[in-house]
Amino acid sequence: MISTVKQSGFTINGCDFIRSKSQSLTSSRRFSVIPPLPAMTSRRSSGVALSKPIFVSKIESFGSDRVDPVEEEKRRSSLVKCKAYEADRVDPIEGPETKTEVARRLKIGVYFATWWFLNVIFNIYNKKVLNAFPFPWLTSTLSLAAGSLIMLISWAVRIAETPKTDLEFWKTLFPVAVAHTIGHVAATVSMSKVAVSFTHIIKSGEPAFSVLVSRFLLGETFPTAVYLSLIPIIGGCGLSALTELNFNWIGFSGAMISNVAFVFRNIFSKKGMKGKSVSGMNYYACLSMLSLLLLTPFAIAVEGPQMWALGFEKAVSTIGPQIVWWMAAQSVFYHLYNQVSYMSLDEISPLTFSIGNTMKRISVIVSSIIIFRTPVQPVNALGAAIAILGTFLYSQAKQ
Repeated sequence: MISTVKQSGFTINGCDFIRSKSQSLTSSRRFSVIPPLPAMTSRRSSGVALSKPIFVSKIESFGSDRVDPVEEEKRRSSLVKCKAYEADRVDPIEGPETKTEVARRLKIGVYFATWWFLNVIFNIYNKKVLNAFPFPWLTSTLSLAAGSLIMLISWAVRIAETPKTDLEFWKTLFPVAVAHTIGHVAATVSMSKVAVSFTHIIKSGEPAFSVLVSRFLLGETFPTAVYLSLIPIIGGCGLSALTELNFNWIGFSGAMISNVAFVFRNIFSKKGMKGKSVSGMNYYACLSMLSLLLLTPFAIAVEGPQMWALGFEKAVSTIGPQIVWWMAAQSVFYHLYNQVSYMSLDEISPLTFSIGNTMKRISVIVSSIIIFRTPVQPVNALGAAIAILGTFLYSQAKQ
């Protein structure tokens, strides 16, 4: 409902909205909703000068300012008050809805900032560990083990609510866990061979694999803008790969395999988890535990305790006891950043999450280049920028 008032300096007094007790309830309500326009030189001078159109925001009960509580309660139940705001505002000046929206946005902002911060810290410690202790299969296993232990303790002491799962839940989670395990190990192998920044530049090409897999395997179609957004993604990743100073085929292949695995993880997750009531945090906890069970035997077979012992002895002699702290830190921060990202997904749309993921990758690339002093050629940086821009355009076009 819109009410427009044009005048040059009349006032409407707050007490003029209340009629005397002798008038009927119908008359009182009519007078409250549509006050008379002429100025009233009356009993109180606390008027409000109006010079702009006003919008009626809401109507709620109110009473006079008399001190008799009984009379005031009667008035509150029988009279109404119209809240209004100026026409050039987009929302009421005050109200619980506005405060709730501000609180929600603040919560999302905290999620995003925490997510990016934890991810940067994880990548730094992960690269430090892999430089001194180049065993990516064990490093990946420790990451999943730390997350599983954290969540088991949280459930035991009731910091987090224990999820209600059944056999059907674990069956649908199994293919998701397989894809997650492959993607996690492949990314860790990649970072053990090349710079963190290069791994994340290649991983920014994940949307291209998502479109290709969805189009040719699932038969999905996309708007033309989505296909066009793949051009800068593929071109930027290719340019960065060709100009990478420390290019390594194992590192490049690991990042590419990680992209494909995470695409299938997302597809399986969407198809299998429809109608499930497990929260984002608990969902990722269950995913970590199942992935840990899948990964452990393969880690032992590929690397094995004998190689780990020799490698750890060498790392301690080179780095010192702090290698233990680095391994613990990378394991804990890996779980925390993933947990926060899944929690934020409960609060935001997939588009907002995709944009946040793009910004996260930028923060990781920039911070790793600065901390590890990675040499970057201008052409290489240009390729990274083009790929990330393409990822952003993809997230916009897909909506």
